[in-house]
Amino acid sequence: MRILKKRLDFSRDVALREKIIGVFHAVTLQSDLTTVESLGADLRALRKARGLTLQAMADAVGRSVGWVSQVERDLSAPSITDLRHIAATLDVAVSTLFQRGASPAEEDGYVVRSNARRPIGSRAAGLIEELLSPDLTDDFEMVHSTFEPNSRIVDPVTRPTQEVGYLLSGRLDLEIDSRRFTIHPGDSFRIRGEPFLWMNPYDAPAAAIWVIAPPVY
Repeated sequence: MRILKKRLDFSRDVALREKIIGVFHAVTLQSDLTTVESLGADLRALRKARGLTLQAMADAVGRSVGWVSQVERDLSAPSITDLRHIAATLDVAVSTLFQRGASPAEEDGYVVRSNARRPIGSRAAGLIEELLSPDLTDDFEMVHSTFEPNSRIVDPVTRPTQEVGYLLSGRLDLEIDSRRFTIHPGDSFRIRGEPFLWMNPYDAPAAAIWVIAPPVY
């Protein structure tokens, strides 16, 4: 009996410790990160790009239509849990909704410093994407993409967009509508809703600038 009681006490201690650690992580996240200034407008743009109505969004995150509308108009502040549900519904990384530090008031909406880019994108293995645009409220978004060496995607991507890319460094193989291309620094390319694949079978990373209209993430 004593051994059983000790095991139960230990289990409760572990559960309590894990709960405390979870709360600590949540508090740390809230204190270290701030939501983007254009959060409401960005969420509205992402929702519309996915063809979701306010009702569909509300149902997906377990909130009322009025609450979603207030968040999109920056009248209500979503919690960390809310943001996780919203990010999952929109299929974006939750970090997309945060910024690494408040921009100076005179630069907000105009300038994005290199050390303040928002992580964004598909989160595919081997691909790192950062938002170069100040927010997602324009008719297009500009993204900096880094393709790690010996990485690729397996499933073709098809999205209702017009995209133009410019390779800054490295080499990148693209398959656009079953046509294969090798892109070199200084080359540019266009994708207009066709299915495409990217591959970097080389030993150096490739970096590119992508302009995507309308914004999709």
